[in-house]
This record gives sequence, structure tokens and C-alpha cells, in this order.
Amino acid sequence: MTLDNFEHLDGAILYGIVNDKLRLECSTLDDFLIKFEIDKKIFLLKIEDIGCYYDAKVNQLRQK
Repeated sequence: MTLDNFEHLDGAILYGIVNDKLRLECSTLDDFLIKFEIDKKIFLLKIEDIGCYYDAKVNQLRQK
């Protein structure tokens, strides 16, 4: 799946896709952002908008 228009995805879908990619393909958020060519500032704003944050200890998005 491509994440070209990730900012238009439903929050729950984005949450699931990102956590799946982090668990299976990317060891850090930066790895994920580079692999899928996503701007970090835009991504962080989007996850903030859906009530999430990135937890580096478990390499997953979490609900606030």
C-alpha cells in the first residue's frame, strides 16, 4: 500500500497502517518517514490531529 495521500486517510486507518509498517518494516519513525517519503512535520501534525503520538520505546503510535 502506498501512503502518498496519508493526510487524507481516516485516522483509524492511518493509525493501523502506520503501526503495522513500524512493527514489520521500520525500526524507527524516521525509517518509516524516509521509506515512504513522508514529511515529518506534516506527519506529526496529522497524528496530533487524530489524538496520537509516537512512542519510541515501543516504536508504535499510541492514543493520548
